[in-house]
Amino acid sequence: MNKDLSKSTVRSESELPPNEAEKKEATVPEMIQQLGQTAVPTPGESNVYCLTIIGQIEGHLVLPPQNKTTKYEHLIPQLVAAEQNPRIEGLLIILNTVGGDVEAGLAIAEMIASLSKPTVTVVIGGGHSIGVPIAVASDYSLIAESATMTIHPIRMTGLVIGVPQTFEYIEKMQERVVRFVTTHSHITEELFKELMFKTGELNRDIGTAVGGNDAVKYGLIDAIGGIGEGLTQLNSLIESRRQAGGITQ
Repeated sequence: MNKDLSKSTVRSESELPPNEAEKKEATVPEMIQQLGQTAVPTPGESNVYCLTIIGQIEGHLVLPPQNKTTKYEHLIPQLVAAEQNPRIEGLLIILNTVGGDVEAGLAIAEMIASLSKPTVTVVIGGGHSIGVPIAVASDYSLIAESATMTIHPIRMTGLVIGVPQTFEYIEKMQERVVRFVTTHSHITEELFKELMFKTGELNRDIGTAVGGNDAVKYGLIDAIGGIGEGLTQLNSLIESRRQAGGITQ
């Protein structure tokens, strides 16, 4: 009987057909379970949108079901929606990724960099490989002290045609990554390439695993911090944009 009363109350308040209210309430849990994403905040909840990039970045090829992935076709509509939503004043990007598809990662990084609203990235756990450009794409970047970032050259798996054009293609793609990272951070191209091609640091690979403090020291990340520091910095950027007249209601 109590269950029926609660259902009738929901229908009278929202004026939704039967079961529609329940579906609406289940939207957020379902999105968290299926996509690892929260819904766009409703009025009165928050002016900040939290975007999570977790696991391996899936691009044009579908990864095995046992892999924890973030699909870039899920992130792109969210970024567009956050940019268009007048209630969203800033984005907090939580990053913990092992890398993945190079072009998909660069696409996400370019979209974050092109947003007109303030953005802050927090690297927790790790921001490896193509996760490095995503980490530096925001207006301000933070990294947990225990987190790491692996910097290494672009690698290819599967069938590779052994011709000079293949090497040139990989080299050009690598230059795109280097150019993006050095443009959106304070690290120099010489130092970034030195870390990228360093030997003896990684097991059976070339590159460097950069810890949180070293990432700040090299100029790759702006500061050490977590969620609290990230929100504080984001609110500061939002307030500066308000005072500059960049937000209209």
